[in-house]
Amino acid sequence: MADFFLGADVGSVSTNVVALDDQKQLCAKVYLRTGGRPLAALIDGVRAIQKTIGPSARVAGMGATGSGRLLAGCLLGADVVKNEITAHAAAALTTEPSVGTILEIGGQDSKIIFLRQGTVVDFAMNTVCAAGTGSFLDRQAARLNVPIEKFGQYALLSRQPVRIAGRCAVFAESDMVHKQQMGHTLPDIVRGLCEAIVRNYINNLAKGKKIEPAVVFQGGVAANAGIVEEFKRQLGCDVVVPRHYDVMGALGSALLAYEVMERKAGGQATSFVGFDRLHRDYDARSVECDDCVNACEVIELRADGGLVSCWGDRCGKWSAVLAKGQEPSLFARTERDQGSRGEGLKLGAQRAEKD
Repeated sequence: MADFFLGADVGSVSTNVVALDDQKQLCAKVYLRTGGRPLAALIDGVRAIQKTIGPSARVAGMGATGSGRLLAGCLLGADVVKNEITAHAAAALTTEPSVGTILEIGGQDSKIIFLRQGTVVDFAMNTVCAAGTGSFLDRQAARLNVPIEKFGQYALLSRQPVRIAGRCAVFAESDMVHKQQMGHTLPDIVRGLCEAIVRNYINNLAKGKKIEPAVVFQGGVAANAGIVEEFKRQLGCDVVVPRHYDVMGALGSALLAYEVMERKAGGQATSFVGFDRLHRDYDARSVECDDCVNACEVIELRADGGLVSCWGDRCGKWSAVLAKGQEPSLFARTERDQGSRGEGLKLGAQRAEKD
């Protein structure tokens, strides 16, 4: 029976899950909209992967990345949990071993990663403004009544692109409305937006740093032919779009899991919890711990009413809750304290009425 290695990338806009065989070849992938429900999207994604690779498939390793990587790691029992920079670099190197620069535009943020001789030496992220991200393009496509799948094709039909202010999502949208009212054609406006997005990306993220080939473009926005052509034009070099551009984060996390499990001595078993555990009733809750001035927002994951894990605390008091064995749930303690305070207030009010 062949071994499979899973990778999950849980983001704010999309949740992606992939499966590699024991030759590190991608044999299944799932791309889902997170829809504000990362827990449900992750479970749906892994179940869909199971249907593809078979119900009796043996998982030998599991990796997690993305903004929801801690959630994925705890829920699935990941062997390796890494940030998006590491995961995207690992995936790009398998596609283009000579990669020097990775351009990545996702649903909610953008990244640029610089590599030298297969090692990440620098990176930058844009998380302040949504201008140029996938969610921004989705919104503009809907407003212009253009299917997002054809957005890039419209850009390639342009004869004279208009100049759009691309440094801010609000200004870009208002500028597009103004250009429409002035009578510019839809292809010219779409191409102008693509130009603005690439110009903003290079100016804000590269910031004068040398973009060396090979240049690899990853993330959902890589499906936009207009953006790809603009990167080629403004950078003056070829831009490689990988076959699995849309799930490169998940692919990278699966590759990292493969490497970790390969290095483990004695064929140590994976930490993956198994597909059967996905049929349990999961619930994630958060509360602000008031034990100290840090006021950490702690997340507690429960399955069928039982505690699975905690994270988000700076001191480690609650994230180590399972290791301590007898440590009470933060939420149980909080609810108990709130109940005690409530009883105290009630008794105080009764005494005040008597006085």
